[in-house]
Amino acid sequence: MDDFEKIYLSWRPGQGKRRHIVGVLEHHHDDKFTFDYDKKGIEEAIKEGFSPYTEFADTQKTYNGNVLDVFAQRLMKPERSDVQTFYNFWEIEPQFINDKFYLLGHTQGLLPTDNFEFLAEYKPVTGLHFLTDLARVAERELISNSVMQGDKLRYRLDKNNQYYSYAVKVYKGDIELGFIKKIHSKIFYEVGEKKLNLTVKAIDQNGIIKRIFVKVSV
Repeated sequence: MDDFEKIYLSWRPGQGKRRHIVGVLEHHHDDKFTFDYDKKGIEEAIKEGFSPYTEFADTQKTYNGNVLDVFAQRLMKPERSDVQTFYNFWEIEPQFINDKFYLLGHTQGLLPTDNFEFLAEYKPVTGLHFLTDLARVAERELISNSVMQGDKLRYRLDKNNQYYSYAVKVYKGDIELGFIKKIHSKIFYEVGEKKLNLTVKAIDQNGIIKRIFVKVSV
């Protein structure tokens, strides 16, 4: 499925902090990959302690060659006994389990050891679906079980947001839950209001809700 061509590298200084878009990994039509830093994003991130990705230390350079293989080291190893559970959670279709670019975009390359995320810029193609965890959930201190797996959510384009021009608020009924992540939110502006379906996939909670994973589908 050709549902994205760019994956943006996001960084933040810690949980609950604002994300900075610091680079972009792009899949070109000749099946080559390049990685470039976002100069403006880096300027802001450095103020909060950002350091360049270890293998790509020169922020002025365009990287090619093995860039995808470097980032793909973040993916779960296919020989692990729990890899199918991982694929099932992220709803990875069997024909794409060997596609590193697809896997990186759809699983966000999340690791517990750093604050990088890989956010695909999705296109509204037929059959598109992806998972995203909502931003700024924990600060709302929603009590456990106030949101349940399978709940249908609604969204509103927050066009006057002072921090991000593609901001999207997400609600359960009249309760504001949080925001769609940066980059993931762009597709909402492309298709407009009420064109995407949002369903709660999973919840991390302990007294209060800490994270909400949402399935987005066309």
